[in-house]
Amino acid sequence: MAGTLYLIPNTLGDDAREDQLSKVLPIDTIQRASQLRYWVVENAKTARSLLKAVSSQTPLICTMQEMMMTEWRGPGKEQQGKEATDLKKILQPLLDGHDMGLMSEAGLPAIADPGSDVVNAAHRLGITVRALVGPSSLLLALMSSGMNGQSFAFHGYLPVNQADKVNALKQLEQESKKKHQTQLWIETPYRNAAMIETMLQSLHPNTQICVAADLSLPTEWVKSQTVASWQAAIKKEPGLLQALHQRPAVFLLLA
Repeated sequence: MAGTLYLIPNTLGDDAREDQLSKVLPIDTIQRASQLRYWVVENAKTARSLLKAVSSQTPLICTMQEMMMTEWRGPGKEQQGKEATDLKKILQPLLDGHDMGLMSEAGLPAIADPGSDVVNAAHRLGITVRALVGPSSLLLALMSSGMNGQSFAFHGYLPVNQADKVNALKQLEQESKKKHQTQLWIETPYRNAAMIETMLQSLHPNTQICVAADLSLPTEWVKSQTVASWQAAIKKEPGLLQALHQRPAVFLLLA
């Protein structure tokens, strides 16, 4: 009988995972993580950091040196077309009857994360998949924004090129207005200020935008208001944009 693939959530912040753990993961999730010897992870160093925090609350089934941990960040260009073979090899412990864990760099596996390839492969192999409860920055941001939670769409990263970014933002604004739909996306943290500046220059003054940073952490910061109100706030507090530099954030708009 094949094992079960457990989707193990991670914390949203890198620091003080022991302190974060009980606040964002249920005890059942923590205990299940402690009993897994085989892992597919986005980043082994991050995975070991979470498991170290887990071990502070419940004993691990074995030492981390004894764990079988394989990294998966999606197929590279040289792997295109052979990812199915690669993933079957990675998931072989499941076919041999062992349970296995899938862990993302942060938050929920397979959500804005290459782990979705692993989950898809598991389903194709007839393996049982169980998603466990943990934090999602996208849903926490949507909850905190006050925007439409009945209809929303996530777009990953917007284009880096300035002209393409402006065009993408205007298209999202039009789509939001047409469907009354909240639009969500993320950005590389060092580009946060540039993203906000572009939003304020490109969007209608009455469009509502939200920036939600450091979600679930003691430094959590969420601001949701119209473009015009954002412009006034930054004029009053010029250091606001710099304060968001290098902080993981979710961006939302509702026209």
